[in-house]
Amino acid sequence: MASFSDIINKDTPVLIDFFATWCGPCKTMSPILEDLKKQMGDQVSIVKIDVNKNPGVAAKYQVRGVPTLMIFKSGEQLWRQSGVYSAHDLKAILNQYL
Repeated sequence: MASFSDIINKDTPVLIDFFATWCGPCKTMSPILEDLKKQMGDQVSIVKIDVNKNPGVAAKYQVRGVPTLMIFKSGEQLWRQSGVYSAHDLKAILNQYL
């Protein structure tokens, strides 16, 4: 399994979804992210991180609420927001970093 550092050090944008299984809005994000992946294909990577199973990573990035979405490219955090976003909005944000 790749480390978090390996995941975010890609040359293509990586959208990280910090989530929890008990979180209602997080469940709302799952089909949105699936739709986004279909639209964007290999242009981006989408990775879901369960904050309960990965508390170290969540603490390192000061994830206080879920869902928290972050975009990384070449190891650098480029964008971060908490809450539910539409596939359309996320695609527009990701296109800025392609």
